[in-house]
Amino acid sequence: MTCDQTLVSFYLPNLSEGGVQRMVINLAHGLLEQGIKVDLVIDRLVGPFVEQIPSGARLIDMKAPRLRERISWVARYLKQEQPKVMFSNMHYNTEIAILAKRLFKLSTYVVAIEHGTPSQIERCSIRQPLHFLGLTPSRPTSLIRFIYPLADDIVAVSQGVAKDLARITGLPVERIKVIYNPIVSSELTEKAKEPVAHPWFAPGEPPVVLAVGRLVEQKDFYTLIRAFDQVRKKQKARLVILGSGPQKPMLESLVTKLGLESDVALLGFLPNPYAYMARAGVFALSSIWEGFGNVLVEAMATGTPVVSTNCESGPAEILNHGQYGLLTPVGDSNALAEAIINVLSNGAKPVDSTWLDQFTLESVSKKFISLPYLAC
Repeated sequence: MTCDQTLVSFYLPNLSEGGVQRMVINLAHGLLEQGIKVDLVIDRLVGPFVEQIPSGARLIDMKAPRLRERISWVARYLKQEQPKVMFSNMHYNTEIAILAKRLFKLSTYVVAIEHGTPSQIERCSIRQPLHFLGLTPSRPTSLIRFIYPLADDIVAVSQGVAKDLARITGLPVERIKVIYNPIVSSELTEKAKEPVAHPWFAPGEPPVVLAVGRLVEQKDFYTLIRAFDQVRKKQKARLVILGSGPQKPMLESLVTKLGLESDVALLGFLPNPYAYMARAGVFALSSIWEGFGNVLVEAMATGTPVVSTNCESGPAEILNHGQYGLLTPVGDSNALAEAIINVLSNGAKPVDSTWLDQFTLESVSKKFISLPYLAC
């Protein structure tokens, strides 16, 4: 079978703001460029990445059927369209795809792509029994333990994620393939050159500490704001956070409490964060946990120095264990402040361009195409 006859599908819940959605859009672009046909199978067609669907991809909108109906819906799609591979992303989508394949005995290879480190998510009270038992999308440990071994293959987005999956499932880590996310592309480079209207990024202004991500507990922007408070007491600087989410009121309250209103801006989700990255003095990731940390690679690709918490997992791998950016303990605002001040005062070692090659759209797309069940 030649590549132009090969159909692969990506299955995910939506195209909302998030690193997984951005990765799927990027990889769809990469596979289309290699002559592979791509279906995007979506539970519910919502989110800012709807506007970024590649023109050559076919969109399959499930229109949010009930959870109990989705297995038969996905099975019907697989039987009718017969994609060679379905790459399933996020929960419960991955579990649904695996069960559809097994229950209906279909020929499509179903590959689970894991983007997170589920074991890092704390168990909540027994008053939330499904979450306590690891049966929810936010804490899917039991789902992974029992269903992932039924997948035809498993791909993890970092070595840390692979090890986490091996611990949860009991599978040998060698059973889990590691392929980094496709991030660096010509489109990113071009978008980084676009102008930024916000006055804080104009020449001659104090340096901007930039962060990008959803305003949720995982990203721990609370610690970043407290760290910036210490930075601001020692030198002129500003903090800009791009992203939306439920923690915005709490973060705004913290900014007010610390008297930082004139130096901190929460600008919401922006479709092109790269132009802001390219003009920032330093990029900061303050997460409690990550699967990979796409934004670190994006910032590095624009030439901006980065600092990051040494969370599980991804940042240490991306930064080559501190060679290409300072790593600090999770939740330590003092250490994060010191790292930011260090970079703003002394700069950072340039990133070897060959190091970034492993994160390019072209190289990652080729790794997917070289998978034995997709090779063409």
